[in-house]
Amino acid sequence: MIPQEKLNALIAKFEKIEAAMATAAGAEEIVRLSKEHGELKDVVEKARELTSVRTQIVELKELSEGDDKEMADMAYEELQELKEKAPEIEHDLQLMLLPKDKADDSSVILEVRAGTGGDEAAIFAGDLFRMYQRYAQLQGWKVEVLSASESDKNGYKEIQASISGDGVFAKMKFESGVHRVQRVPETETQGRVHTSAATVAVLPEPEDVDIEINEADLRIDVFRASGPGGQSVNTTDSAVRITHIPTGVVVSQQDEKSQHKNRAKAMKILRARLYEAERARAEAERAAARKGMVGSGDRSERIRTYNFPQSRVTDHRIGLTVHNLDEVIRGDGLDPIVEELRAQDRADRLAAMQEDA
Repeated sequence: MIPQEKLNALIAKFEKIEAAMATAAGAEEIVRLSKEHGELKDVVEKARELTSVRTQIVELKELSEGDDKEMADMAYEELQELKEKAPEIEHDLQLMLLPKDKADDSSVILEVRAGTGGDEAAIFAGDLFRMYQRYAQLQGWKVEVLSASESDKNGYKEIQASISGDGVFAKMKFESGVHRVQRVPETETQGRVHTSAATVAVLPEPEDVDIEINEADLRIDVFRASGPGGQSVNTTDSAVRITHIPTGVVVSQQDEKSQHKNRAKAMKILRARLYEAERARAEAERAAARKGMVGSGDRSERIRTYNFPQSRVTDHRIGLTVHNLDEVIRGDGLDPIVEELRAQDRADRLAAMQEDA
């Protein structure tokens, strides 16, 4: 059980924030308090509900043991109902009190790369990117393509984009991994089903305070942007390649005609990759047991299969299968899968927390 002292402290903290909001003067303080208030509001409502139920249980228990038989019987019936209700409320509150991933509110860098399967893999990579693009639109997020290497037939060998908005990483973080497609390619003359794959990486985009990059650790090379076949498409050295010497991470950008803009985009991606590497290292040290959970983010793991002949989408991590592939690949039907993954992650973390307790 969650100790009542903890609930009382949580409610008192919330009331203190509300009182401070009434007297706050500066804009910065108002924003800070409003954010804390918003983060605690739903949790405190649930804490108050649980506190009320616990109080009622004590009162009804006393009444059920009283001399007035009619009153005691009514109190006993209501007591049993509340005893069934209390664990459900407490479970919901435990989920709400789970430690929050500090990156959940971050915007993200989305990287989609064609894997095995040749042209069909590149077409599938394009399908995945447009799925996320539509999903982002439905969530009210903004998508900005940072770089793209297009293939024939409306596909991508590789595409990187920034997705910004509220709580992007919280919803997108479980998409990292290998996505597999089973369908008959347009080029297939005998109607055979082929299997192709694409790799998705979702990297939280850090704030300036999250990670510091020492300029002395960078090697920056400039060169002329190249088109198909390696031919030069710019007459100036506008393309930029940045190497982070301590880690060996290399990022190249050549989509913009301006060297300055290419460098800014490359630094944005570099920061995200270094931040994600640090998060992964810290996570591994903190809880090796969580490797089996849906939030492991292993990009080499096959996480989902899209089977077109049977209009089936299967997420292998949680054993979820849906039969509305057209809606999912359009982005309209992706959210129920995302929410199932988030629910399973919360359940996994709650179980791990209870084991450690």
